[in-house]
Amino acid sequence: MEKKLKSFNLTGMLFVLPSVLIVILLLIYPIFSSIYFSFTSKNLIRPFYDFVWLENFKFVLTNPDFYRAFMNSIKWTVLSLAGQLFIGFTAALALNRIPKFTGLYRTLLIIPWAFPAIVIAFSWKYILNDVYGFLPNLLTKLGITDANINFLANPDLAFIVVVLINIWFGAPLFMVNILSALKTVPSEQYEAAQMDGASSFQVFWHITLRHIRVVIGLLLVLRTIWVFNNFDILYLITGGGPSDITTTLPIFAFKAGWGMKQLGVASAITVILLLFLLGICFLYFKLLDKWEREDR
Repeated sequence: MEKKLKSFNLTGMLFVLPSVLIVILLLIYPIFSSIYFSFTSKNLIRPFYDFVWLENFKFVLTNPDFYRAFMNSIKWTVLSLAGQLFIGFTAALALNRIPKFTGLYRTLLIIPWAFPAIVIAFSWKYILNDVYGFLPNLLTKLGITDANINFLANPDLAFIVVVLINIWFGAPLFMVNILSALKTVPSEQYEAAQMDGASSFQVFWHITLRHIRVVIGLLLVLRTIWVFNNFDILYLITGGGPSDITTTLPIFAFKAGWGMKQLGVASAITVILLLFLLGICFLYFKLLDKWEREDR
């Protein structure tokens, strides 16, 4: 019996081992290595380093560029999520009302989500190019602008343009998930509300939104982490410019680590980023727990 138990445990461990190794290599090791190097003077072009303990954090937290990048990350995340949620929610409500070809419309609307980030970035750089780009030339031909505008080099326009691109990219994810949640709302509750004379807003607020708010909350948790950490689209389109207008914390950390070779400083930035996101997720999950308790 004991031999069988040992054999069973060994077989189970062999099955679980690949997953455990993947988690350790891809998740736990990078986190602990970042924490470790954040306390050191690690430089990518020097073989030796010393422990400087909190000096990297002191340097980062007294650097005005860090706070500028931090505020850019906040604006980038809040504006992107607000736009993605609004458009995704509106599209889901519209699709939920369409009796036919819902699958076709859903497939067409999710196309932006299917493209790799590098394709999206270079496509929009081509579309917005002030020499041969489609949009600047169209605006000039229509007489809306006197000359072609270089959207990505204009400090007044670059940030809002990349936010709009991110909204276009991320809204389909909200749409698909919210539409799936809308399908689960019991139709009997709508019929009962109609018989009681409830207004459209009351039906939306007390029935529709109440049933899908947990799904929306989970989407916001995932997308907050994703958008706040987003690096590829933003960096490939603007490189953090012009004049650091679009430099967010991930790009700031990248420039410190790979631009200035200061891996210790870059690790300190990522640790601060991690702590901030953990705090945000904690607040999100507290709110989700409260909603789940109310629904029981």
